Amino acid sequence: MDLIYPRRCPVCDGIVGGGLICEPCRLRLHPLLEPLCKKCGKPLSLKEAEYCPDCSRKRHLYTRGRAALEYDSLMRESIGRFKYKNRREYADFYVQELLRTCKEAVKSWGVDLLVPVPLHKSRRKLRGFNQAELIARGLGRELGLPVSSELLLRTRKTVAQKELNDQERRANLKNAFQVAKNKVSPKKILLIDDIYTTGSTIDAAAAVLLDHGAEKVYFLSISIGRGY
Repeated sequence: MDLIYPRRCPVCDGIVGGGLICEPCRLRLHPLLEPLCKKCGKPLSLKEAEYCPDCSRKRHLYTRGRAALEYDSLMRESIGRFKYKNRREYADFYVQELLRTCKEAVKSWGVDLLVPVPLHKSRRKLRGFNQAELIARGLGRELGLPVSSELLLRTRKTVAQKELNDQERRANLKNAFQVAKNKVSPKKILLIDDIYTTGSTIDAAAAVLLDHGAEKVYFLSISIGRGY
C-alpha cells in the first residue's frame, strides 16, 4: 500500500520514507509542555499561574482537557490538509502524539467512553469522513476503550467557528447537539476534537451529555491555541 499510496508527512506533505513524519519536520512542531492550564491544557506564560486567562474568567462545563500540539501556522496547514484534502493518513501521527503527551492524563481521568465531536450530516457527506472520529478510533484501539460515533449527534448545521468571536461561537452552537438516547449510560466521557480555541464546541457538547446523565466530560484535541 505504501508503494501505491505513499504516506505523506503531516507537516511538509512530502513523501515519508519510513515512520509517520519526516524527522526534520518533527523538530519544527511545538509539543505542549508544562506549565499548562490545569483546566484546558493551554500553555501558560507564567510558571506560577494555574489557569489560562480564558479559564480564569469563564466557567467551562467540561472537567478537564488536554491537547498534544500547539496550534501554530504549521498545525493550521496540517489540520487543513487533513480535513479538506483527504490526508487521512495524518491521523496515525496525531494519535501517536496524543498518546505520547496525554496518555497518563487520560488514565488518571478514568473515562468510560470516547466520543468524537460529530459533523453535521451534510458536512460529513461533502468531506467523506469525520476527522475527529478517525482520531477517536485510533485512540480507542490503543487505550482499550470503546468509541461511540452514534451517541452524540449534530442536528443543526452551523457556520465555521473560525470566522466568529467567542460570543458568536456560543450562539452558533446553541441547540446544535443532541444525544441519540434519553439517558447516557457511561458516566465519564472523553470528547475528541481536532482543534480547541475558546472551548465553545466542547462546552456545547458537554452540556447535552451532562443533561442526559453523564457525570463528567473531558476532552482531547490534536492542537490548542495560546490565545482567547
